[in-house]
This record gives sequence, C-alpha cells and structure tokens, in this order.
Amino acid sequence: MQSRREFLKNASWMMAGGLLAPQLLASCGGKTNTQAASQTAQAVSQSKNIGLQLYSLRDDIAKDGIQPVLETVAKMGYKNLEMANYEDGKIYGLAPADFRKRVEDLGMRCVSAHVGQAYDKEKDAEVMAWWDRAIEAHREVGAKFIIQPWMAVDDKTTLDYLKMYCDYYSRVGEKATQAGLIFGYHNHAFEFKQVEGTLIYDFLLDHVDKQHVRFELDVYWAQYGGGDPVKLLKEKADQIRAVHIKDEKEIGASGKMNFEPIFQQMYASGIEDWFVEVEAYTNGNPVASVQQSYEFLAKAPYVK
Repeated sequence: MQSRREFLKNASWMMAGGLLAPQLLASCGGKTNTQAASQTAQAVSQSKNIGLQLYSLRDDIAKDGIQPVLETVAKMGYKNLEMANYEDGKIYGLAPADFRKRVEDLGMRCVSAHVGQAYDKEKDAEVMAWWDRAIEAHREVGAKFIIQPWMAVDDKTTLDYLKMYCDYYSRVGEKATQAGLIFGYHNHAFEFKQVEGTLIYDFLLDHVDKQHVRFELDVYWAQYGGGDPVKLLKEKADQIRAVHIKDEKEIGASGKMNFEPIFQQMYASGIEDWFVEVEAYTNGNPVASVQQSYEFLAKAPYVK
C-alpha cells in the first residue's frame, strides 16, 4: 500500500538576581551556578511534551532502520511520536505490539499516525476492508489519532468530488470512533484554494461528519496557502484537534512563522497533541535539523 508521501519557563530566570534556591544548588552536588542552571533548564525542557512526525527522519529510517532512529529521537527529548509507515498490518515493518514496546521502552508514546488510502467507488469494499485492518493495527500500537495525510486535487476538481471524499472520510471516521481512535485529515497548501468559488478547506470542515472526523492543522502549509493558522485554531477549535508545527526547514529558522501566538491559541483551544515535522534541511542533515527544531521549542518560554 501507499506510504505517506506516495499517497502523497525554561529555568534560567531563577538564576537572575541570585534567586536560585539554596537547596537546588545543594542537590546539584556543589556544581557551579552555571552548571546548576544548565542542568535545571535541561530538566525543564525535558518535561515538555514535544512531539515528532517520524517522516522528518525518513531517509535515516530507510538507511539505518527504525530502532536506531527511535533511540536518537528519545535522546533528543521528544516524547510523542506520529508514525508515517504502515503496510499490511505492520508499522515500520514491525508488528504493532512490537513497535509499541520499543517506543515505550524508550520513554515515548505512539500518539498518532499518517495513514492514507485513495477512494475508488469500484473498489469500495476493498478500500474499507483496508481501513479496518489499518485501524486495528493502530489501535494495537496505542495511537490516539489516525490521520489521512493528503488527497488528490487538481484543476478539474469539483465540489461533487470533494463531497464524495467528505462522505468517505466520514465513513472511515465512524469506523475509527468505534475502535476508540480519532480519525482526522491533514492539510497541505492546496486546501486554501477555491473550487467553484468555495475554499476547499472550508468545504471539508463543513461537509464531513463532525462527530467522526477531526482535523490536524499543518500551520506552515496553511499560512503558505494563504490561511491564518491562529484564526483557524480559534474559530474551528471544535474540529481541529491536532497540529503540525512546521517551518520552511528547521523550526524557527526561517523567520516567516510566528509560533508564539500559534501556541497560545493552541493551548486556549485545548489542543494537547502537536508534532514537529521537518521536510527540508538546511545542511542536508535530517538528524541535525530535527535536533535544532527540538532545541528551539525546548527553549521557547511559550511552549509548555
């Protein structure tokens, strides 16, 4: 089956003015103030529930296998994972229970997964049976979300076509709900174009079954397409329940994304699940880019 892309506050303030508690210094075994502050800041950053879409390290996974990548991600400090490799009942080539154990043994959680399947009316039974197996695999791995990451849209797309997909997603969503999962849809930039005078993203929001379909907002692609991520997070809080934190390359490096109001609105809307995704790399080094992205968010005072 198709892979994801084939289907396409820190603690430094406590040091100011000598405010670090004496008992904290004592607990650091007589370390210098600088060492103690660094250790404390690291502990604060490690407590942040920063998630990662594993697609960010797709090349390393293909080259080295999933286990060393999971170990690298855990050492960085990431807590929550979103998978992007499902095929024939297996996740990254492993039985769901095996993959889950590997992740949890490293102190992380399998929270979400990008799992995609195009719709074909002539193969309706086959498509829905595919989803039955995919949903069961992700229930076993302990996922909260199962996310359709993309849909085919071109210049000939009609509202009838979009409605067909909304009905399809609603059916898949009902299956996911029955299994205790949340089904969602992840946007790119094209959803912020119009079809027959209607914004695609608005049409999707309005025509899916709102009881069974949620949305994962990719803030970079939304902004790139002309949308306003903060406004969407505020006005569609009942439907947008997960977020991709993304930038042009590494998080915070482009200067084009203002993440502070995005996080503020995310928290105000009660959104708990969000994932870093890095799709391009300044130096062609995915691991370094994912590490840089983690460090940016770990240091950001507005990230909990």
